[in-house]
Amino acid sequence: MSTENTINIKNKRASFEYAFIDKYIAGLQLTGTEIKSIREGKANINDAFCVFQKDELIVRNMHIAHYFDGTYNNVEEKRDRKLLLNRQELNKLQNKLKDQGLTIVPIRLFISDKGYAKLEIALAKGKKLFDKREDIKKRDTDREMKRKLV
Repeated sequence: MSTENTINIKNKRASFEYAFIDKYIAGLQLTGTEIKSIREGKANINDAFCVFQKDELIVRNMHIAHYFDGTYNNVEEKRDRKLLLNRQELNKLQNKLKDQGLTIVPIRLFISDKGYAKLEIALAKGKKLFDKREDIKKRDTDREMKRKLV
């Protein structure tokens, strides 16, 4: 049974707020109760963002609820979590972040075929108001076209 299809937590607001330049899939350094909560679907990445701290990529503000049977093993829900990427990918991201206006945002949290929690992140540039309006217009016209076809 593939668990990737069952656990797929998305950050829908990110695609509206940012234009994606590059996408990466990173592993997460978690505790046992955190992965159990993710497998139950009790995680939220809407307010999360990534920063570099001592040459390591850290995801901040990602909410993983306490595991019900975790007792004293539960950790803080919004703690900083280390992302696992290759050194070349980390260096590439760190160099690109020096450009003004770029940030790293989480797009999707899922469980891989091997059972590991993975976070899809994107190097992104913030959209202006007129870009957002264009996206809304395009989405509306696509919706109208689909209605006419059906």
